[in-house]
Amino acid sequence: MREETTPLFPLKTVLFPGGVLPLRIFEPRYVDMIGRCMKEPQKFGVLLIVEGSETGPARTVDVGTLAEIVDWHQDADGLLGIVALGRERFRLERSSRRPDGLYVGRIEPLPAEERQPLPERHRYLAKLLKQVLPRLGPYAQHLDEDYTDATWVGYRLAEVLPLTLRARQECLEMDDPLARLDRLSASLN
Repeated sequence: MREETTPLFPLKTVLFPGGVLPLRIFEPRYVDMIGRCMKEPQKFGVLLIVEGSETGPARTVDVGTLAEIVDWHQDADGLLGIVALGRERFRLERSSRRPDGLYVGRIEPLPAEERQPLPERHRYLAKLLKQVLPRLGPYAQHLDEDYTDATWVGYRLAEVLPLTLRARQECLEMDDPLARLDRLSASLN
């Protein structure tokens, strides 16, 4: 278990390892958090909100993804824009809310999935991704493409298919990339 306290960013989205998360930062608690993350450098945890809001108190799921800032800019309106990449999954052991509203927590990293070749029965899913990802514009520029890896294909499909947030979260929590692909394939039928 990590002993340090990890800053948490509750959102109404699910971030997957290798996924791209563009954010506009305007709340002081997150401006400060992003500043610290860029200086140290430190990752922050992204967790799906199950109750509450992004701008107030929130209750989250227990499994999320650590995010690393890979790009930033200042928008014309003066707001900070960042691009974060999902890194490793984690389980939230406990969390607290600081007086400034920032959530912090103690996390336990979850094992990374081993690279696994994409089975023949799911190759059509990689073909589908090859058609869809270029149409997503700037989102795709930060992706490390690997259409032969079952984990990568499953994570990217879970991001782009029209799934509920709950279904996306269930895909994040799955430890078997082939079971994830089976589930995603069934959602297309």
